Amino acid sequence: MRIRPATPRDEDDIRGCAEDAYRQYVAAIGRKPAPVVADFRAQIREGQIHIAEGVDGEILGFIVFFPRDGHMFLENVAVFGAAAGRGVGGALIAFCEAEAKRLRLPCVRLYTNEKMTQNLSIYPHLGYVETGRREEDGFARVFFEKHLA
Repeated sequence: MRIRPATPRDEDDIRGCAEDAYRQYVAAIGRKPAPVVADFRAQIREGQIHIAEGVDGEILGFIVFFPRDGHMFLENVAVFGAAAGRGVGGALIAFCEAEAKRLRLPCVRLYTNEKMTQNLSIYPHLGYVETGRREEDGFARVFFEKHLA
């Protein structure tokens, strides 16, 4: 697997991956989660999306992150269901953390929807600490932060 910057030709695959990864949460949330309806074209143009690619060039997943207010903000990480359980999400998050360290940012911050219960257990396992819960844009969000050494 390799991680590379997304290009405009990846947009349809990114959108398909987001739809696939978040499909299970639509009923629980009552609408498509924010990461599914993001402006992927703008995020690609701004260099915010990186792709995890298999050895055959197949897109396995993607991550969206960027520096914001003195920290790295991890906005979205999604993996195709067919690639789940192969360490793709963890590798993408580790890549984000390495970029934050390279830029000398002290931490990575993110949020997830409180209905995404799997995420609520994954992030603490990766060293993230819950920092709060609040309603934003009509979504019940849980906020996490990880300080980097």
